[in-house]
Amino acid sequence: MKRRQMIQMGAAGLGLSIAGVPLHVLAQGKAGGTLNAIVQPEPPGLMLGIVQNGPTQLIAGNIYEGLLRYDEKLDPHPLLATSWTMSTDGLTYVFKLKPNVKWHDGKPFTADDVVFSADVFLRKTHARFRGNLAAVESIKALDPLTVEFKLKYPFGPFLGIFETGTMPMVPKHIYEGTDFLNNPANATPIGTGPFKFKEWVKGSYIQIVANEGYHIAGVPSVASVYFHVIPDAASRAAAFESGKVDIVPGGSVEFFDVARLSKLPGAAVTTKGWEFFAPHSWLWLNNRKKPMDNVKFRQAVMFAIDREAMAKIAWQGYAKPATGPFNSNIKYYSDDVAKYPRDLAKAKKLLEEAGYQGETLRLLPLPYGESWQRQAEIVRQNLIQAGIKVELTATDVAGWNQRLNEWDYDMAFTYVYQYGDPALGVARNYTTANIAKGSPFNNVEGYSNPKVDELFEAGAREIDPAKRKALYDEVQKLLLQEVPVAWLHEINFPTLYRTKVSNLISSGIGLNDSLGYAKLA
Repeated sequence: MKRRQMIQMGAAGLGLSIAGVPLHVLAQGKAGGTLNAIVQPEPPGLMLGIVQNGPTQLIAGNIYEGLLRYDEKLDPHPLLATSWTMSTDGLTYVFKLKPNVKWHDGKPFTADDVVFSADVFLRKTHARFRGNLAAVESIKALDPLTVEFKLKYPFGPFLGIFETGTMPMVPKHIYEGTDFLNNPANATPIGTGPFKFKEWVKGSYIQIVANEGYHIAGVPSVASVYFHVIPDAASRAAAFESGKVDIVPGGSVEFFDVARLSKLPGAAVTTKGWEFFAPHSWLWLNNRKKPMDNVKFRQAVMFAIDREAMAKIAWQGYAKPATGPFNSNIKYYSDDVAKYPRDLAKAKKLLEEAGYQGETLRLLPLPYGESWQRQAEIVRQNLIQAGIKVELTATDVAGWNQRLNEWDYDMAFTYVYQYGDPALGVARNYTTANIAKGSPFNNVEGYSNPKVDELFEAGAREIDPAKRKALYDEVQKLLLQEVPVAWLHEINFPTLYRTKVSNLISSGIGLNDSLGYAKLA
């Protein structure tokens, strides 16, 4: 093998910074005390390598770990890996692992676990990560504390795929040779993180407790965390108001309740900890059907919608209008694009040019609570004011998924995570290769443009940041001209918490990997 000049990628310290009980019994906290949080809805499971929905990540992200941790600027920091190097051609990455790390059952964590997790377990169970593996040629343990990833071609966002939700480390000694999806260990997850799984009382609470043998001194600072399952939004708000709950993750109560609850004595609110996910909302426009197949009609929809009013009314100020397909928190965002301020006159003119005949279109709300319902009502009113006939098609979450999976809609609300980099969380919504029934989060609108495909492909394979920026600047301008979807907002989910809790959010993925670093006064 040719000798490669290796570039040290950094080994900064682990300190990343950004500025009660089951409801029927009192939890008895050990030294360090007990935190009480809400989880909504109750997760389907806690094996993070198999289930990746939000509630699972909230809890299991503090049980499992990835090789790296990311700050609010999305820069990587050491965690299970202490340092990493990249070859000059961008095809070889070598990670040095932290010595003396143990799984929760006391077995040592080694390079074999990394190879098994990434190349065997997650390849089978984790669809999003499996897509990232398309660039990977091989993963090898060079010694017990060294792992080599060889790539088939340069992959610009490669160092962004090592957080716990994307590449959680799972124990080889428990899962090798088993039926991963039905392994009994899934019910009692074992990771390397600051907390261990303790108990799950279905419909009531999930408890995790301090890992006394954790590999970072002084972490965790609290002895126990309870995640309470409270199905009703008003009851969740009441639990925080009464003092029985310390932490209300973003989206757990209605947005109109946040301002009131944040003003309670000893309460605070933050929107930190969502930088990596960068929640982005828009209106799917079914490009396969008339009149949505006409670019002028799609532009008319953009001019008709009052995003500023929605941000104030539906989101109570916890959202800002999106300028296009890239959330401003992710890399290579640009606002040097065509703008679509609300302009009913322009909308009506474009509708006329598009030949819109007054068809009634089905608008599918997102059934995630009252704030989303308010947004749907506002959009419906905006479109009617522009001359577009619209009827709301109510459904539950399962129905919403099914309609989008089968492309059975005209216009539909959604929001997606963008995972810090356009190659990881943006391209999937606009490239031709991602037009496939069965997912509500790929290219559901059916938009196809070979130039857009080419630009996203080149951006993913480029490792020079300046060249990547030029490619993504161009694709943003092109998408803003063609408007495959109607972009709405960057959502700033507010987390409510007690001021007795300090350092609650200490990474770009927030509560999902920060609870070990939180302190109780």
